[in-house]
Amino acid sequence: MHTPRAIKWFLTIGWFVLLVLLLTACATRDLPAATSGQMIHIPLGTTLLTPQSASSVFTVAWSPDGTHLALGYADGSVQVRNATTGKIDFTVRGHIGHVWAVSWSPDGKRLASASWDYTVHVWDASTGASLLTYRGHTDLVLAVAWSPGGTRIASAGSDKTVQVWDATSGQHIFTYRGHSDTVQALAWSPDGSRIASASFDQTVQVWDTTTGAHALIYRGHTGYVWAVTWSPDGKHIASGSMDGTVRVWDARTGRANVIYRGHIAGIQAVAWSPGGKLIASGSWDTTVQIWDATTGQRLFTYRGHANIIGALAWSPDGQRIASVDNQLRVWQAS
Repeated sequence: MHTPRAIKWFLTIGWFVLLVLLLTACATRDLPAATSGQMIHIPLGTTLLTPQSASSVFTVAWSPDGTHLALGYADGSVQVRNATTGKIDFTVRGHIGHVWAVSWSPDGKRLASASWDYTVHVWDASTGASLLTYRGHTDLVLAVAWSPGGTRIASAGSDKTVQVWDATSGQHIFTYRGHSDTVQALAWSPDGSRIASASFDQTVQVWDTTTGAHALIYRGHTGYVWAVTWSPDGKHIASGSMDGTVRVWDARTGRANVIYRGHIAGIQAVAWSPGGKLIASGSWDTTVQIWDATTGQRLFTYRGHANIIGALAWSPDGQRIASVDNQLRVWQAS
C-alpha cells in the first residue's frame, strides 16, 4: 500500500514531466499573444503567426482595430486574415498583376490595393465585394494610401506620378509630377495636409495635398528610396534606401536628425511605432531591426526571415509587427 508521502512524490514528478512536455510542444509552434482573459509574457521577437501561402506575399497592412491583416499576393489576389489565428476571412482576385501595396480605410470598412496591372481596386473589407476600380495610371502602381479623413486616396508608381482621387467616386483630383523616376512609396501626414513620396530618383518630396505645391525636397540618400513614413506627431519623416541607411529628418526643414546604419544591405521597408519612439526597418539583409527613433540605437534584430524583407507594419497597439519576405510572419515587437 502506498504511503501519502510516496503518492505526493509521484504526483510531483508527474506534474514536472507534464510541464516539460507542454513547454517543448509550445516551443515548436506559433504562440498566441494571449490566452482567453489571461495576459502572458511573450519574449521580444517570438514568432506568433506564420501562415503558409500558395503564392508569394508582397505586402501587408493591419486593420485599424488590429484584428485583421490584409495581404497582397504575386498572383494578383488580395486576402484578409484573422491576425491572431491566421484564418482566412476571404480572398478576392480582381487584379491580373502582382499586388504591390494594400491600405485600409481609417474606419476599417474598405481596402485599397495597388497592382502591376496599372489599377487600384477598392474593396468592401468585410465581404470582399468590389466597390471601385481606379485606372488613372499608365504604368505599374506600387503605392496606395488613404487620407486620414478617409475621403481621398493617393496612389503612385512607375509612371513617375502621384495621383490623388476621390475614394468613393474614383474621380481624379490632381496629379503630382515632381519626380523624375519611379515613385515607390508614399505617406500622408497625420493631419492630411501633406504627402511625402519616395522615389528611385533618390529623393523624398513633400507637397501640399490640396494644391500639389512643393513644400520640401530631401536629397540625403545616394540610392533608390524604397520607403517613407511619418512620425505619429507629424514632425519628422523616416525614409529607407538602397544606400543601406534609414534617415530621420525634420518634416519642415529637411534637416537630418538621425542616420541609421544598422543594416548591411539596402532598406526596402520602414515603419514608425504607434507610440512614436521606435522605428522598424526591413532590409535585403533578411533582418528586421527595431531602433530608437531619437538616438538611432539598435534595440533588437529579428532574424526569422530567409529572404528580402519587402514590407512590414506595426500593429495599432504597438505590440506586434507583421513582416513579409514572400511569406508572412507576425512576431512580438515589445
